[in-house]
Amino acid sequence: MNLIKKMLVAQAAVLALLAASAQATTSDDAIAKRLEPVGKVCVQGKECEGVGAVASAGAAGGAPRSGEEIVGKVCTNCHGTGLLGAPKVGDKAEWGKRAKEQGGLDGLLAKAISGFNAMPPKGTCADCSDAELKGAIKHMSGL
Repeated sequence: MNLIKKMLVAQAAVLALLAASAQATTSDDAIAKRLEPVGKVCVQGKECEGVGAVASAGAAGGAPRSGEEIVGKVCTNCHGTGLLGAPKVGDKAEWGKRAKEQGGLDGLLAKAISGFNAMPPKGTCADCSDAELKGAIKHMSGL
């Protein structure tokens, strides 16, 4: 019985040393970095830190992105395959029909901004400007 106790004590001592050395190598800065919040909650009508950076996000330097770029990065996921009834990129007949029903290009843009059926607002491109969305619609529809 004494031998088993000695073996267990030795293993416990080794684990304690390993834990102490691991803790010693972790700096306070590394711990603080891991504990940083990942975001902030902003209330409409009140000053919110960092909102300007999100609002002006886009291509490098804040330049507007082309419709082709927006379609390639965001819209193709659904409009490339027609997922859940989304009109496919380049299907001029379907896009023309929808444009007629919705009031033209501006009607399609309004639906894209607010969301339509299974498409969330701005089609998951929260940092897209209205002009960028309009360019994407033009690129996909050929209108």
